[in-house]
Amino acid sequence: MAGLMSRASMVIRAKFSKLLDRAENPTETLDYSYEQMLQQLQNVKRGVADVVTAKKRLQIQTQQLEQNIVKLDTQARQAVAAGREDLARQALERKSGIQQQLQDLDAQVKQLEDQQEKLVANEKQLEARIEQFRSQKEVIKAQYSAAEAQVRIGEAATGIGHEMDNTGLAIQRAKDKTEQMQARASAMDELISSGDLEEIGSDKTQLDRELAQMASQSQVDSELEKIKAEVGSGAQPKELEGSQQEQSPGA
Repeated sequence: MAGLMSRASMVIRAKFSKLLDRAENPTETLDYSYEQMLQQLQNVKRGVADVVTAKKRLQIQTQQLEQNIVKLDTQARQAVAAGREDLARQALERKSGIQQQLQDLDAQVKQLEDQQEKLVANEKQLEARIEQFRSQKEVIKAQYSAAEAQVRIGEAATGIGHEMDNTGLAIQRAKDKTEQMQARASAMDELISSGDLEEIGSDKTQLDRELAQMASQSQVDSELEKIKAEVGSGAQPKELEGSQQEQSPGA
């Protein structure tokens, strides 16, 4: 059962692949791939913008913390001058905590700068690849269009194209039907002549036609014998004698 399902799956995939190959247009596929690459480039650009934005926020926080450090240092000095060592200690402790935050922020800014450099490098590489792909795409599209036109012209000239195949089949079918109709007409003439097929609307039977033919033949034979007898006796038909008399005065 598993082997049967595997074979069925392979047949379905093969037919689906053949269907896709027949429906695929290389120019459309290339244009779609180009659009996808442009979309990837836009994603990289947005990534760079997001990294730069995050880095700017951290830099603003760094500036604020640096200002707080200067302020706390000033307050500690003022407290010492006033003899308030406890206040000076509090200011210095807060200053130390802020300095630790600054170190963490500096490390984060450094990471973002590294990410920015990598993204910018990837962006440039992707732009170069896209430009190269665009040039190749246009060349391939032009070559495909030229080859497609050449194939169509060749098919039209040699008659091997799909439309020409249909035209050739139509001509052959017309010839076959014409020959069949000619043969049928010839057969009908033969049947009518032989009397095997009665004419539509005629009340004469085959016997009537045969008797009429015999009567016609008998009349012909009788007239032929009469002419032979007249010629043998020297007598001429009245029509012929009258014609000779009309011609004799002028002779």
